[in-house]
Amino acid sequence: MTLRDFLDGVASSRRTVTMFAPRPCESVETYFESRNVTVEYEPIPDDGTDGFVVLSVDGEFVGSAGVAAVRHLVSPSAADLEPGANEAVRAAMDLLAETTFVAFERRQLLAASREIEDRAYRVGHGTLRAGFQSARALAAQRDAYATLATETLLDVHIYGRLDWEPDVPGATVHAEAPGEIGAFWFVVFDGGDADRQACALLAEEFEPGTFRGFWTYDPELVGEVGAYLAATYG
Repeated sequence: MTLRDFLDGVASSRRTVTMFAPRPCESVETYFESRNVTVEYEPIPDDGTDGFVVLSVDGEFVGSAGVAAVRHLVSPSAADLEPGANEAVRAAMDLLAETTFVAFERRQLLAASREIEDRAYRVGHGTLRAGFQSARALAAQRDAYATLATETLLDVHIYGRLDWEPDVPGATVHAEAPGEIGAFWFVVFDGGDADRQACALLAEEFEPGTFRGFWTYDPELVGEVGAYLAATYG
């Protein structure tokens, strides 16, 4: 198994969210479309529940949740929502936890990276692993990762190439010979002691400004990527 194997396995899957509702919900559509998930809409009679969404991968049913709960979860006001607020929201969180998003634009991957780093900071413990594609990218994030390593109980691991001389206070630095380290951009947070908080990003720039990558909230996939990095590089 290599990082490219993880990338190939995810990128080949097709994800579709079908919204069964009396009317389209723009916030839900925008959330999934910005993550390169196909969104389909099927009108249904208004029964007062706002309808539901169904997630499928390669045509296979993954899960479903109410539109109202998903809308509440993905809206900006949901940032401070605590897990377990109610059954409907738990179902929506479980649905998103099973979702792996595919992205090809730098802005999407940057947003996902910031989301993972922010989540790790808020949880405050667990293991965070980050690998960079250039010395310049690492230098730009040095202070942010030093903060994560020194102001929390996180076990922070930074991966870079030997000639980059990566130095991040408080973090364990892994300087590697050229290979997949430096060729891939990754941020992997194991969630601490909560699978629900686990998340990861993995991407490769195969042409200047053109990426192939994914980010995921699936704790099993996050665990597999993290275990591979730990076993291969420490």
